[in-house]
Amino acid sequence: MSLGVVILAAGQGTRMKSALPKVLHPLGDRPLLRHVIDKALALDADKVAVVYGHGGEGVIDAIDEPRVAWVLQVQQLGTGHAVIQAMDAMAGMDHVMVLYGDVPLTAVATLRELSDLADTGALALLTVELEDATGYGRIVRDAEGNVTRIVEHKDADAEERRIREVNTGIMVAEGARLAAWTARLSNENAQGEYYLTDVISMAADDGVTIRTAQPQNLWDVAGINDRAQLAQLERVYQQREADRLMRAGVTIRDPARFDLRGTVRAGRDVTLDVNVIIEGEVTLGDGVHVGANTVLRNCALGANTRVLENCVVEDAAIGGDVCIGPFARIRPGTRLSDGVRVGNFVELKNAQVGAGSKINHLSYVGDTSLGERVNVGAGTITCNYDGANKHRTVVGDDAFIGSNSALVAPVEIGAGATIGAGSTITRDAPSGQLTLGRPKQLTIPGWKRPVKVKREE
Repeated sequence: MSLGVVILAAGQGTRMKSALPKVLHPLGDRPLLRHVIDKALALDADKVAVVYGHGGEGVIDAIDEPRVAWVLQVQQLGTGHAVIQAMDAMAGMDHVMVLYGDVPLTAVATLRELSDLADTGALALLTVELEDATGYGRIVRDAEGNVTRIVEHKDADAEERRIREVNTGIMVAEGARLAAWTARLSNENAQGEYYLTDVISMAADDGVTIRTAQPQNLWDVAGINDRAQLAQLERVYQQREADRLMRAGVTIRDPARFDLRGTVRAGRDVTLDVNVIIEGEVTLGDGVHVGANTVLRNCALGANTRVLENCVVEDAAIGGDVCIGPFARIRPGTRLSDGVRVGNFVELKNAQVGAGSKINHLSYVGDTSLGERVNVGAGTITCNYDGANKHRTVVGDDAFIGSNSALVAPVEIGAGATIGAGSTITRDAPSGQLTLGRPKQLTIPGWKRPVKVKREE
C-alpha cells in the first residue's frame, strides 16, 4: 500500500526565544526538521509533505530537499488545520502518517510498526505511558480496552486525569478517511483551533478499530519547546551515536564527552579520546587514534594514524602511519602521504606532503608541494601571498630546510638541496647543493653596550 507522510512544522516556537524557526535549530548539527524528513524517507514513503509557516521560504531553503512537497499554512490554527492543508498533497495515498518537525528521535522501526498496524484497516496511534501525565491528552478506553477518544488535560475529570497513557500525536490512518475526518473538524473551542485529536473519536464513532503502539524509549517521542529541552535531546542523540560506534568496535574513552555532528565511517580498533568533535563526513582507518580536544571535519585518516591532543583537521586527506600534533592545524586542501610527521604548532594549508617527510615544529607551510623524506626545520614559513595573489612553493625529495627559513613563492627547492638556517630564499635553489640567503655574520671589535645615564633631580 502507498504511504504518504505529513510533517507538521509551521509553529513559531516562541519559547525558543529565537529569530530562527524552531524546526531549524540544530540537533547533531542538523536541523530538527531534517531528522524527521530523513525518518520519513527511510520509510520509503511515496509522498512526503512538510507543512511550514513561520520562517517561510527560509525553511525550504535551509532544508533543500527536492523529494518533499512544501505546503504553506498561512494561519496556524491547530494541528488539525495543518493536516487539512496537506491533504491535497496526499491525494491517492492509501495511508497517511502524521509526524512533527520538533520530534526528531522517533525510531524508524517504531514508525514501521505503526504503519503495519494501519495495514490491517485500523487507525494506528502512537501512545506512551508517563508517571506524571500532567498537561497531556489522555487515551480513554472502554471496558474492553478499545480506544474511544482522547481527552485533553484541561477537559479531563478527576478519573480521566489518573490515566497514565497519553497521546504523542503521531498516527497513521487511511488517506481517504483522514481527509473526510479532518474536513469535519470544528474550531468551536476556547482556543479557536482545529484539533487533530478529534479525529480519534470520529474514527471510533465510524466503527474503525484504533490500535496503539508504544516506543521503546520515552526520548523517541520527546518534543522540543525550549533550548533546555534541545540540550537534553542533544546529549541523548550523542549517547546513541556513541553507543552505535562502540558496538561497531570503536573505543570512546568517555561517551558523555563526544560529539558527532555529521557522519563517520570507522575501521577496527579506532580510539577516540575525550572531547573529540566529528563534523561533516569523516573516515577513520583501522587503528586510528584521536587525542583529546580534537576536531575532525570532512577528512579521511589512514590506518594507524595518530592525531594527538588539541588539533584541527579540516577538508584534508591523511595517509597511513601519520602522526599529527599536538596543537597542529591541518587546513583545507592538504594531502599527507604515508609516514608523514607534523608536529606541535604547525599549520598546513593546501599542502601536498610526500611520504616520510617531517615538519615537526612551529612552521607554516601553505600552497606547497613537498617531496618525499623532506625535513622542514622549526620556524620555517612559506611566503605564499604577495598581497594580491597566491603562489606555490615546490620542494624536491630529500631536501633539508634549515630552521627559521622563509621560502618566498613562487620558488622551487631542488631534490637533495639544503637550505641554511635563517635563510630567506627568493630564487630557485639547485638540487644537491647548500643555499644560503642571510647576511654575513659580523663582530664589531670594541663595541660597548649603551649605559643608562642617571639624571640628577
